[in-house]
Amino acid sequence: MNSKAFACLFFAVFIFSSSAASAFNITKLLSRYPDFSTFNDFLTQTKLYEQINRRQTITVLALDNSAVGDISGKPADVLKSILSAHVVLDYYDIEKLTDLSKKSTLLTTLYQSSGTAQNQQGFLNVTKQSGEIVFGSAVKGASHNAKLVKAVAAQPYNISVLQVSSPIIAPGIDASNPNGTVHNATTPSASPAATPKKAPASSPAKSPVADTPDSSEAPAADSPADAPEADAPEASAPEADAPTSSPPAPSDADADAPAPGKSSSSRVTLPVGAGIVMGLLSAMVA
Repeated sequence: MNSKAFACLFFAVFIFSSSAASAFNITKLLSRYPDFSTFNDFLTQTKLYEQINRRQTITVLALDNSAVGDISGKPADVLKSILSAHVVLDYYDIEKLTDLSKKSTLLTTLYQSSGTAQNQQGFLNVTKQSGEIVFGSAVKGASHNAKLVKAVAAQPYNISVLQVSSPIIAPGIDASNPNGTVHNATTPSASPAATPKKAPASSPAKSPVADTPDSSEAPAADSPADAPEADAPEASAPEADAPTSSPPAPSDADADAPAPGKSSSSRVTLPVGAGIVMGLLSAMVA
């Protein structure tokens, strides 16, 4: 019995450790989003996905297909170093980034754990600038132009995938680009800005059309006023119930003022019936 219990416990621990070791799969997660197919391919080519999947808590700053031009065609080792600086060793979503108390916060990346990072190449600065959240290398003099675009996917609190507008290239990582200059830094951020401008133009055009039926239906609202007139004759139905409330007959008769004829006839028959009963009683006494 004890051996069976031990075997079950060992199996449970094995299943738990296996599930914990594979809490997520970054390439499988990104495969649901075609706009990030090139970035996903880069993770596969450099085998960086293996290091990412071994982590328990992580944030990936992903680039869509339109923003990878500055890192396309790089040697595999250089590309891996650049992409490693896009992997933050903590969980951050938009809400957490927005709630950062400091104007500038230092984030540790996967590149810092590689052992090859120098002069803070393995760190990122996240800052708030004019209401926007911007990322950049923590190396002194590095540009900060990778803007937070949107949240792509998340498995709280294991992995968060956030889209940034341009690559983050720490100075000194790429010998062909020693200053980490990014040429298409503003390209992705321009497209979201153009989208909201068209939406307000179409919405006001539809709003007057929607108001027109409301005004045309206003006169129709007067027609239900005939309904109370049709219901008025049905008010005689309570008069049929009047006999059931015979104990308070005088008060009910006064309340049914619209039918005075009927109430007066009931008053006449009551005294006549009473006189007949009184006559019979006096005859019996005699």
